[in-house]
Amino acid sequence: MHINDAFRYLNMGLPEDILRRKLYGDIEGAVRLIDRRLSGELLSQEMRFNLTAQREMMLRMPDDYPYTGEEALALIREHIPDFTEEEFEERVDVGRIGFIYLNGERRFFNRFFSSLCKSEPAFAKRAKTNLPGVESAQRGSAGEARLDRSAEIMRKKGKISNRIRIHAGVRIKDEAFEPGMFVRVHLPVPADCEQQSEIVIEKISPEGGKVSPADALQRTVCWEMTLTENQEFYVEYSYVHTAKYHDVEQMQKEELWKNCRQPDFFTEEESPHIVFSTYIRKLAESLTEGVEDPLEKARRFYDYITLHMKYSFMPAYFGMDNIAENCAKNFTGDCGVFALLFVTLCRCAGIPACWQSGLTAEPDFCGAHDWARFYVEPYGWLYADPSYGTGAVRLGNEERRKFYFGNLDAYRMVANNAFQVPFTIEKEHWRADPYDNQLGEIETDSRGLRYHEYERSQKILLCEELEDD
Repeated sequence: MHINDAFRYLNMGLPEDILRRKLYGDIEGAVRLIDRRLSGELLSQEMRFNLTAQREMMLRMPDDYPYTGEEALALIREHIPDFTEEEFEERVDVGRIGFIYLNGERRFFNRFFSSLCKSEPAFAKRAKTNLPGVESAQRGSAGEARLDRSAEIMRKKGKISNRIRIHAGVRIKDEAFEPGMFVRVHLPVPADCEQQSEIVIEKISPEGGKVSPADALQRTVCWEMTLTENQEFYVEYSYVHTAKYHDVEQMQKEELWKNCRQPDFFTEEESPHIVFSTYIRKLAESLTEGVEDPLEKARRFYDYITLHMKYSFMPAYFGMDNIAENCAKNFTGDCGVFALLFVTLCRCAGIPACWQSGLTAEPDFCGAHDWARFYVEPYGWLYADPSYGTGAVRLGNEERRKFYFGNLDAYRMVANNAFQVPFTIEKEHWRADPYDNQLGEIETDSRGLRYHEYERSQKILLCEELEDD
């Protein structure tokens, strides 16, 4: 079994003595107990995999939580001098400022300030901070909000297409580079899917990168080479992304599902994060009580997430347990967390659902993003972007929120059509993200590099709307 497959056994949980030390933040003590158990002979192979993954997760936890309470409050006061301790603790209590215990002391999430600016418009205004990013509020040439304009064109014409060209690169940070080191580098590239056509790999540098087959579930270009000096690995690619409009309200009025047999593919569990726990089962049942229409069931799951959840930047998925269920319990998440909860609820209710991810590719912004697909006969695959839905709620834009159930915009790059699958040329060591790949991975002959050891970049070179044929 490959080392990254060890995550599939996380749901076995931790022995109580190790769990107590983990929760207190005694990482050294927890790892010592894990090593003692792994050296014994009584463990099942499955528990060995679980403890191996948990051990690495714990070792990486401190990277995501660098701030003491004093440091975190001071960071806010650099932008809002009169911000009080009471305001700080209130946001801790409601989960807006994440923390863990390290050796009994609270340590705060490294992206908490940006997360507050994104999730609380009033906080961002006080901090005089405007974050670039997805759920764009930028204005198009016609003076309309770009995403709303795109949706309106789709309603009128049935679809919209953009030709997009992107430069994406990774580079080892100088302090992590050693002359003569062997590296295996992966960068995501557009994959074959319903939305994308005319995919062209325009440039690969350095030469010799191997491109995965177009239908690879997590498609990359991969380099394997020894470096004498540090350099950027990059790829430029172009493609046409087409978003077709699905009139969900009309579909529900037609009730064609009554005459169809709904399929059962992509309705299974995939541990550790797509799991039908008792909590998830009961939640899915309560949200769909008395409902038979699969499209209405999926809509209720989307409404539950978008109308009740709060967006928050999350720590690295590498270190997270049972992502979907914890989102349902904590009512916070980011794009991938929301997508996983939606997929899990759909599958639990017998609705085929899948992961899709890659980049948001707007003319003035490019960044990582995740969303979901779900399947309803006789219409086929539809789309849901709960993150954009929660963004629409923050802006008070109900029409936009409803649009992102059933539809996506054409400002996307799809690199991944599945969650938690290996690359075509598999990594030998721990992945930086064992589930997804949006920005690239690097490993040496001895270990996988962590995100803080290499730089990632994406740049939009072209994003032009195409006229109808």
